[in-house]
Amino acid sequence: MAKKKGRLDFLEMKKNNEKVAWITAYDFPTAMFAEAAGMDMILVGDSLGMIVLGYQGTIPVTMDDCISHCQAVRRGAPNTFVMGDMPFGSYQISDSDAVANAVRFFKEADVDAVKLEGGVRVESKLRAIAESGVLVCGHIGLTPQSSGPMGGFKAQGVTPESARFVLDDALAVERAGAYALLLEGIPPELTEFIHKRLSIPVYSIGAGLPCDGQLIICGDMLGQFQAFTPKFVKKYANVAEVVTNAFKNYVDDVKTGKFPEDQHVYHIRKGCETEYAAMLKEYEKK
Repeated sequence: MAKKKGRLDFLEMKKNNEKVAWITAYDFPTAMFAEAAGMDMILVGDSLGMIVLGYQGTIPVTMDDCISHCQAVRRGAPNTFVMGDMPFGSYQISDSDAVANAVRFFKEADVDAVKLEGGVRVESKLRAIAESGVLVCGHIGLTPQSSGPMGGFKAQGVTPESARFVLDDALAVERAGAYALLLEGIPPELTEFIHKRLSIPVYSIGAGLPCDGQLIICGDMLGQFQAFTPKFVKKYANVAEVVTNAFKNYVDDVKTGKFPEDQHVYHIRKGCETEYAAMLKEYEKK
């Protein structure tokens, strides 16, 4: 069984140019499969709002939702680095709220780190969490919780003017004491610059190859989430097709009497058939 990686391991991997592979996961079985596959990290993302709970976005997701799913993932992957995503409203109000909710993740869900969206605008929150002793990861670029003001789910940093905002955010995240940075939906040229500029690990979700590792949402890469597929997703399976076909076959078997077969049922214990029949006959009279 591989030893669970920690902050120093990820810094060493950056130094050695060894890529980190991580996914989002929200439940016990997926986490168990990820650990068995040798995943370096698991993020319990607030994307669970869409992937698991059926919301149109991430905004309705609560701390209780995130804590519950983090607990399930930890039970499924006890030897994997697990990061909890801080949902909308859990850190925006004040530094003290941010710290309290980050600590709650650690106490109740046994995560190894937390992640929150933003750079310059949440620098004080990142610093307060880091100074409380909680590992914190920054998330900049295309940030789903604030996609509205950004004009929707659109790539960021594609012009010199917008790239300046991403760069300022990246510097703020490192300055605040975050242990890592996640870049989403930005050009690989900008990712490469940030990767070389920062001393902390820099990871990508839809931000290209030149960085320290890649994150992907499990529902996207497994073909489980059908509402839309981001440009940056590579599908490694089509779970939706497999599951739907399995359900169709089950419905057909039930309707036609093909299920259950004899192998799927329990029989009366041998030697007590006569007594069993007498018992049933007795109940016919009641």
